[in-house]
Amino acid sequence: MPRRSTARLLLAAVLGVAGHAQAASILFIGNSFTYAQGSPVHYYRATTVTDLNGQGIGGMPALFKSFTTEAGLDYDVYLETQGGVGIDWHLANRSDVIGQRPWDGVVMHGYSTLDARKPGDPALLVDTVRRMSALLRARNPAVEIRVMATWPRADQTYDPHGAWYGKPIDAMAHDLRAGYDKAAAATPGLKPVIPVGDAWIRAIRTGVADANPYDGIDAGKVDLWTYDHYHASTFGYYLETLVVFGSVTGLDPRSLGENECSGYELGLSRPQVAALEQVAFDQLVADGFDKLVPIKPAKAGVPDRCAAAR
Repeated sequence: MPRRSTARLLLAAVLGVAGHAQAASILFIGNSFTYAQGSPVHYYRATTVTDLNGQGIGGMPALFKSFTTEAGLDYDVYLETQGGVGIDWHLANRSDVIGQRPWDGVVMHGYSTLDARKPGDPALLVDTVRRMSALLRARNPAVEIRVMATWPRADQTYDPHGAWYGKPIDAMAHDLRAGYDKAAAATPGLKPVIPVGDAWIRAIRTGVADANPYDGIDAGKVDLWTYDHYHASTFGYYLETLVVFGSVTGLDPRSLGENECSGYELGLSRPQVAALEQVAFDQLVADGFDKLVPIKPAKAGVPDRCAAAR
């Protein structure tokens, strides 16, 4: 049996109990919310993933790769990203790059307000998710496709120029999620929506994260946004990746442990890592991912690759 086929069968066996087919190759299609603008995650472990645009980006895909490696999985991780765009841009400008091979899994998202010209309008997202899915399935009919509902933007909520100004931060998260739900419903065969924006709201409601960075950050809470109140901070990208990790692999993000290596390398404290892992787990369960499997054996202590920095 060819080596790659053997690897796929082994990977599928590892997670078969979780009810998820394991993807040997996974492609992330997105924008700055994928490549982690405004944080050290942007170029984090870039050599562990393949940036199809050759920009040397690590981003959330590299953080995902790190989590899966710690969990004993072996993904080939790729990304195709461009700042400030939606899926329509990738279709118009990168279809040849995206369609160069049959992917096993794809995670994608659109512009941060659903439509740059019509904030909150899901029509463009619905159309482009359908067309991108058709492109992907033309190469591999069995590809696992997931869309990721992104986080609410503080600048769109608390700044008077924002499209959601005067509304609670939950309102933008709700509208974004509703748009991704519509896109998933209009494209048969998509996997469940990855609830990143909902996880942000859960972090705020449970006191892990601050709700409004414009009025200062409450003691003991993290700021999920970076300096522009638009993109994520390291905490925000870490939570994003935990939710993606659990959604794609079917594994319990809490079992990465408070000593999870990337959190250690990126400067998060053990309590912060544990709190964000719990938020990700709780949101996934609330979204119906109720059969998350613990990573076995559970990791104890700081992983070997962190020894030099310890």
